[in-house]
Amino acid sequence: MRICGLTCVSLLLACAMTAAETAAVREAREQLEHVRKLAEVGAVSNTRVRQAESTLQQAQDDAVIAETLATRVELEDLTEEQSAEATAAAARRLERQREKLARQAQLVGEGVAPRTSLVPLEEELERARRLTDAMEQRARSLAEIASMIRAEQELSEQAPEQPSIADGAIARITRFVGENKFGNDEFKQVVLEFERKFDRKLPVSARGETALHRAMGFDHRGRVDVALSPDGVEGRWLMRYLEQRRIPFFAFRTAVRGQATAPHIHMGPPSTRVRFTD
Repeated sequence: MRICGLTCVSLLLACAMTAAETAAVREAREQLEHVRKLAEVGAVSNTRVRQAESTLQQAQDDAVIAETLATRVELEDLTEEQSAEATAAAARRLERQREKLARQAQLVGEGVAPRTSLVPLEEELERARRLTDAMEQRARSLAEIASMIRAEQELSEQAPEQPSIADGAIARITRFVGENKFGNDEFKQVVLEFERKFDRKLPVSARGETALHRAMGFDHRGRVDVALSPDGVEGRWLMRYLEQRRIPFFAFRTAVRGQATAPHIHMGPPSTRVRFTD
């Protein structure tokens, strides 16, 4: 099968932002080359070269961050590698803002610059800190989803069916094989019944194919991951509902070292290995 990329909207947005940032990177690189030539003949100092190098790094990091932020909030178009790259870029940006603020604070202390000159730099530092926090949280979420994928695959290869899961004791990881299909119609019915029962939306963490599943070599089409604890009222209701309709699912009761980091329920059969074709 062919592996699709971003959705049309996300793809257009990502391409537009990437193209703009690429232009900024190209301009910064050209400026650096120009400054280096001037430095070779003694026209500018090495400090100016370092500033140009920092500007280029800033532009490169901004391009990475912009492309990552262009993806959907649900993380469905991100891989662990992309997230790690963007997180590192945000961390470098934060460190540069700290250095800028420190240099300006020194000038203020020496009476060369007014104290008001610190305000925009402090505001930019706070924005950089919030961005870094958001990127780190996104990376943690992806790592958690990846661990769940691995745990589901491992369990699908070794665990037998366990009847009466919803009403009885729940193992740390439980698989219900079932025998009926789980498609869009069945998912819509689950959503409607859950909202009718609990008066809130079903907390879906991953629906269908995602970039992370593709990167890990798994086909997640027709599967849905839900951020519910099997121990909770809502989780037990969902498992009971799926059992009654003989729909397959996995239940992760607690964090499992090296596998799943949070309770959740996977609706549908195990994710299969992706077969790539030309």
